[in-house]
Amino acid sequence: MQTTPPVVMVQSESERLRARVAWLYHIENYTQNDIAAQLGINRVMVVRLLAEARRRNEVRVTISSALSDMIALERELEATFGIKQVIVAPFADAEGDPTKVIAAAAGTLITGMMHSGMIVGVGWGRTLYNTLPFIAGAALDDFRVVSLLGGISAARRFNPAEFAWQFAELFKGEGFLVTAPAVVDSPETKHALLERCGLAAIFEMADKLDVALLSVGGISALTTSYRTGYLSEADRRSLIDAGAVGDVLYNFIDKDGNVIDHEVNARVISVNLERLRRTPERILISGGPEKLEALRASLVTIKPTTFVTDEQTAGALLGSTAARPERERA
Repeated sequence: MQTTPPVVMVQSESERLRARVAWLYHIENYTQNDIAAQLGINRVMVVRLLAEARRRNEVRVTISSALSDMIALERELEATFGIKQVIVAPFADAEGDPTKVIAAAAGTLITGMMHSGMIVGVGWGRTLYNTLPFIAGAALDDFRVVSLLGGISAARRFNPAEFAWQFAELFKGEGFLVTAPAVVDSPETKHALLERCGLAAIFEMADKLDVALLSVGGISALTTSYRTGYLSEADRRSLIDAGAVGDVLYNFIDKDGNVIDHEVNARVISVNLERLRRTPERILISGGPEKLEALRASLVTIKPTTFVTDEQTAGALLGSTAARPERERA
């Protein structure tokens, strides 16, 4: 295992002691008994301080050794869907929620990708939000973050604006937010907001993105997006009847990855998928049984350069997908 140094704001004697214990254990590889003897405390206190440092996210641990089973899944997904890089996080619980393991794997990837001078477009959702504790921030010059869709007022911490702002803060960058709802009442309102209120200029930044961080939403259940009031249960049912299997940035797509002909899509304030596909690096971060159909469709329509998911989702995509290998689809 490789570890990054403890990240702490040292303000008190207890914080200094905790940071010193974490440093000696994780960086200098002292045993707990050695640390206790060196600092004049007992071993039980050392154990407690190490646990507290982990709880506070002051120590981040990354595992660099490859897992052969995961590599096999990664390579097969790459070949089947024509993806440049797939990262599969180990996850054994077929009935569980893989959000955290996907977020952890994505956080490590994102940390290594970010550098000065970048323009990064970000989507929204629980998985993306959960990457934040796993990203090691840095002060980057000329670093800009662009939210790729409007706000979701009732989604609390999963609001697109909240994620974009916190992500920009990690790298001391500028954040560009879409100051409008994700779904408005009519195409006319959408046109007015884009053309008369300056929002078009933000979406034009999408043409200059270096990286887009994206997730997908399923539509089979009444999930967060539909509880906000922007889309009712009637809207959800109507979208399903029209062939929708899920959405990318509120662009609702069918099983083949096509944006469906539905009035909801005409009222969405977000970057369209055609524009998104021109981004050089498209990172899709998502998983879970309720998203399988949406994921299959998004792999076709977004054509991500990198896909981060979990072991169970990867196996399900390969085991039940009707997709043919990329070389056969060409």
